[in-house]
Amino acid sequence: MALLQGKVAVVTGGTRGIGLAIVKAFLKEGASVALFGSRPETAEKAVAALKAENADYPVIGLSPDVTDYASVEKAMAEVKEKFGRIDILANNAGISAREPIYEYDPAAFQKIIDLNVNAVFYCTKAVAPIMKAQGGGSVINTSSMVSLYGQPSGCGYPASKFAVNGLTKSLARELGKDNIRVNAVLPGVTRTDMVAALPEAMVARIAATIPLGRVGEPEEVANAFVFLASDMASYVTGALLSVDGATEV
Repeated sequence: MALLQGKVAVVTGGTRGIGLAIVKAFLKEGASVALFGSRPETAEKAVAALKAENADYPVIGLSPDVTDYASVEKAMAEVKEKFGRIDILANNAGISAREPIYEYDPAAFQKIIDLNVNAVFYCTKAVAPIMKAQGGGSVINTSSMVSLYGQPSGCGYPASKFAVNGLTKSLARELGKDNIRVNAVLPGVTRTDMVAALPEAMVARIAATIPLGRVGEPEEVANAFVFLASDMASYVTGALLSVDGATEV
């Protein structure tokens, strides 16, 4: 039987890259999925592409402002009304940064905190009562390998992911009594649109620093989400699961 048969999932940032790979993996494992995108047109486009792949996929697209709690709460209520429950939340929406501190616009730093940290809190806060009332659930946050090591510029990104790790550990302790598991996946260099746009020579240099000798694929990160969302991980909570090929920093 499929690992997520009969479960209902919400995936934020689910229109492309790792998020879309998570949506596809959840659907293939039997889940019904509500994907959240930043704009109605991107959410609709992602749903249309998935339906073209399999017309029977139980997937819908919504575009709440995940940095606004009222918008998030409304969207979660819509998902519950549509599917009857929410078993899985994948907090995947996020943005990165590369600016050195000397050039870092404070407004840009705040934007990263709003999307990478506040949205994780808002989405989890909105879905936790739903999961508690139905007897439990699984929250999985997208962190990053830089949450462990930092990075030499764009300090807002690793700072936000350090915060995601803190939320993960703390909420795992708080929500365990309600049978809500909270974990995080820490991707390394992954072949998303950003990496795909790099010259192959540069990708090869990056890959040479990774013990497995290559960058990761979005599907490999998505597999970790499937495991943590499934009953196979029924005794796993508060974990920070690295999916980075043992990348050296």
